[in-house]
Amino acid sequence: MFRVMTVCTGNICRSPMAEYLLRRALEQEGLEDDVEVTSAGTSRWESGNPVDPRARAVLLADGIEAVDHRAREFDPGWFPDLDLVLAMDVDHLDDLRELAPDPQEADKVHLFREFMDEYSAAYSSEHTAGADPRHAGISDPWYGTDADFEQTHRLITEALPSLVAWIRDHRNAGASRR
Repeated sequence: MFRVMTVCTGNICRSPMAEYLLRRALEQEGLEDDVEVTSAGTSRWESGNPVDPRARAVLLADGIEAVDHRAREFDPGWFPDLDLVLAMDVDHLDDLRELAPDPQEADKVHLFREFMDEYSAAYSSEHTAGADPRHAGISDPWYGTDADFEQTHRLITEALPSLVAWIRDHRNAGASRR
């Protein structure tokens, strides 16, 4: 089983939206038996809370019921059991890499949108004229309006095809390490 975790600040907006949307995209590709998707937050502020009502409404409008989610804080002890840790923005990326016990575990941490062509080319070469990969983050909609939650949904959804393709191509490597 290839294990993926999405991570934001409180685990009530971006990361659960990404978790549910990624899980559905993997199911649509027939990968639900090969890949497990969970989420967490870099803080404990929201621990135990459900998905933010605005995020839940956006997911529900897309046919996803997010009623069973409860926020939790990321535990660095999870690193050995995870194959891919997807940070929702650069602050999470930096925090998670600092929490990693060693460089190999830190290498599992990537931005959620990093696998999109416009960003992946920039990661592969310092001389690429592509978009700055540090701009691949998704801003926190919590302080915003319903439109900000819709924007978050759009940004996550845009990244799914390339992310699912990457997971499809790399899922066996993670399973063989166990």
